[in-house]
Amino acid sequence: MNSGIKISGTPSEKELVNSPGYPSEETQKKKKIVLIECVQEIPCNPCEEACKFGAIYVGEPITNLPQVDFEKCIGCGQCIAKCNEGETVNAVDRKGNFVCKGKVIKVRNPKVNECTLVITVTFPKKYYKEVRSIERIRGEKNV
Repeated sequence: MNSGIKISGTPSEKELVNSPGYPSEETQKKKKIVLIECVQEIPCNPCEEACKFGAIYVGEPITNLPQVDFEKCIGCGQCIAKCNEGETVNAVDRKGNFVCKGKVIKVRNPKVNECTLVITVTFPKKYYKEVRSIERIRGEKNV
C-alpha cells in the first residue's frame, strides 16, 4: 500500500530504519545480517527468491517492501548485489561520499543472482552505520 510519502534520491536513515527490512541496532550488533535498503514500493522480489533460508518475504502484491526474519538470516549476501579479493577500495555512504578505506575479502558470482556480483568488504566497525557501498571507478583502480 502506498504511504503517500514521495521518496526521491537516496533513502534517509529515518526512511531505512522505518522500513520492514531494516534490523534493529541490537540485531546489527549481535550477528552478521543483511541490511536491505528498499523504501520504494515497486514490483521487485529477487531478494526473496534468492534467499535459500526463507529469511526474506515480499509476498503479494509484489510491490510490498521486503521483510526480513533476522532469526533465519545468516548474512550470506545471496540477496544483494566487481572487484578483486584483497583489493583496497573506497567505502562510501548512500550518496557516494567517501567514508573510509575497506578491503575486499570475497567476491562471488552466484548463478541465482543472474551475473550480479556479491562483494564482501571489511572496514572499521565504527563506520557500520555509514558505509553502504564501494566506489566504482571506470578504467582505474581505487587508490
